[in-house]
Amino acid sequence: MNYSRFITTVSAARKASPIRLLTELMQKSPPSLISLAGGAPNPNVFPFKRATVDIGHGMPIEIGEDLMKRALQYSASAGIPELLSWLKDFQRNLHDPPTANYSPEQGQMEVCVTTGSQEGLCKVFEMLINPGDNILLDAPTYSGTLAALRPLGCNIINIPSDQHGIIPKALKEILSAWSPEDVKNCSNHLPKFLYTIPNGCNPTGNSLTTERKKEIYQLARKYDFLIIEDDPYYFLQFEKPWAPTFLSMDVDGRVIRTDSFSKILSSGLRIGFLTGPKPLIDRVVLHIQVSTMHTSTFTQIMISQLLQQWGQKGFLEHIDRVVDFYRIQRDAMLTAADKWLKGLAEWYPPAAGMFLWIKIKGISDTQQLIMEKALKKEVLLVPGGAFNIDSSEPSSYVRASFSLPSPAQMDLAFKRLADLIKESL
Repeated sequence: MNYSRFITTVSAARKASPIRLLTELMQKSPPSLISLAGGAPNPNVFPFKRATVDIGHGMPIEIGEDLMKRALQYSASAGIPELLSWLKDFQRNLHDPPTANYSPEQGQMEVCVTTGSQEGLCKVFEMLINPGDNILLDAPTYSGTLAALRPLGCNIINIPSDQHGIIPKALKEILSAWSPEDVKNCSNHLPKFLYTIPNGCNPTGNSLTTERKKEIYQLARKYDFLIIEDDPYYFLQFEKPWAPTFLSMDVDGRVIRTDSFSKILSSGLRIGFLTGPKPLIDRVVLHIQVSTMHTSTFTQIMISQLLQQWGQKGFLEHIDRVVDFYRIQRDAMLTAADKWLKGLAEWYPPAAGMFLWIKIKGISDTQQLIMEKALKKEVLLVPGGAFNIDSSEPSSYVRASFSLPSPAQMDLAFKRLADLIKESL
């Protein structure tokens, strides 16, 4: 893979921060080293001394004085060593990426910790996108992604999708605008990457099938574009076996994958991780060095201690408990929808995630219905237009989340929505 053709001039110009390199060097040095180099504050003056965190399905995490000093201090930009090591082993065991044993130049699998997967996504976009670049995605999609992309001045090409995700035939048709010569000559107009949320897409709940993923990956090879696999709902798949990932198919080193602990451990701790080819992940780390510097050492240590205690087996058992909860929530929302919205709306049962994507019959645009009238009925959903590339484009859809409300609240909310729809027709 020629990664240099994907990277922006800004990203290509990034150099390692000498101070950040010293920080990492110090942390690997023996205790006998006397360092006069670092600009780290003395942890003895920090007021936080120790902490105990009680754990559901586990022993309390004890952060004693020595570990607390480390938790409150600067750390490596890519992530603390023990968390990185755990995550790399986990990704290898879970996805078995072909790139795990490649050389760095070939696109060897690399991992870095980010402050939520959103930070990773934004830094990947800024690494890859020059104004005027073509990029591919299947909208409706996550509004945070669209908000990150719009200011970068790229040309967003929408790929049609259905309840099973991107339609490969439609993608192939769009890509046919570029000739084999364009690919051979690395034309500037070739799409840089395809972005997709393959499982439980926010907002649609769509999940890509294995066959479609294989077809899409072959098209990526043919037209030489990267795949950004944004997968925060991977661990919220309601049926097993879990779908194979693009990372597991990546023989070229062209997949950048984002994972998140937000939906399964904590959204407020802000821990995500990027997995992808080392030449690209290294560029992201250089950006982290001069922006956030690193994800909170304290939250990394807290999560690392938990994962070390649980092991991969215990972590996956926790995932099973989380999925059981969300499956019950999803089924309760589907029951409420069947009870109140039949004949008024259409929807597909989501195979993963937290959302039900509802098409309201006879309403061409839900913006006014939700933002003005629904509030008066004391029910709130997200109008579908928020997830369109052009947010002013009318949408007959609404997004309902089943993560927080009780079954009784879902029932009442859909009764109120049904009354509202009837009044508006």
